[in-house]
Amino acid sequence: MIRPAVPARRRVAGLLKLAILIAVIVAGNLLTRGIIDGLDMGIRPSNEPILHQIIMTSMAAYIVLMAIPFVPGVEIGLALMMILGPKIAPLVYGCTLISLCLAFLIGRWLPEKAITRFLREVHLVRAATFLEGFHGLDAEQRLARLTEKSPRRWVPWLLKHRYLTLMLAINLPGNMLLGGGGGLALMAGMSRMFSIHRYILMVAAAISPIPIILMVFGDRMASWPI
Repeated sequence: MIRPAVPARRRVAGLLKLAILIAVIVAGNLLTRGIIDGLDMGIRPSNEPILHQIIMTSMAAYIVLMAIPFVPGVEIGLALMMILGPKIAPLVYGCTLISLCLAFLIGRWLPEKAITRFLREVHLVRAATFLEGFHGLDAEQRLARLTEKSPRRWVPWLLKHRYLTLMLAINLPGNMLLGGGGGLALMAGMSRMFSIHRYILMVAAAISPIPIILMVFGDRMASWPI
């Protein structure tokens, strides 16, 4: 069936939405860099009160920025752990978990029709048509259809073990090309193929290695020769 062309007004609306999305990503990257630069200050008794305020503000910004696709918000958490050591690791861990769950829930709440409409507005017609084939399907039906349409033999295995695949992707160096942690979480939610409870458990395990290592070996690592 041939679908009618997208009206000019809708095309303009789609391009405007795309421009806003790009602006948010650029602003998020600039804000992330600004926060990290702001954390580069000496810790002294005289500046301890303002340092506490900076840390709390940074953690609030960290939750929001890390949830945005293609924004390296995780660098804020890493910077805080490197500057303040093991004592800040539990707070960073908790904020990371909140951020990735927030991105997942946003993806889960996004109406599927709104996503496909946006794709058509920006001329991604094939992607929109592909996604429309999944409207109204449950998780098992989506998995079956994706497996059926997979062009590679290893793709069905990745889909079957999707929780493990996502766990590895979140920890993959250079995953910013895939959208970063926030982008991956958003796409997981949009796919409707992940149980909320299992997703939370998976993310809690996926983001735990660095905080655990820092809490266990942080004091010893500080004395290691470089």
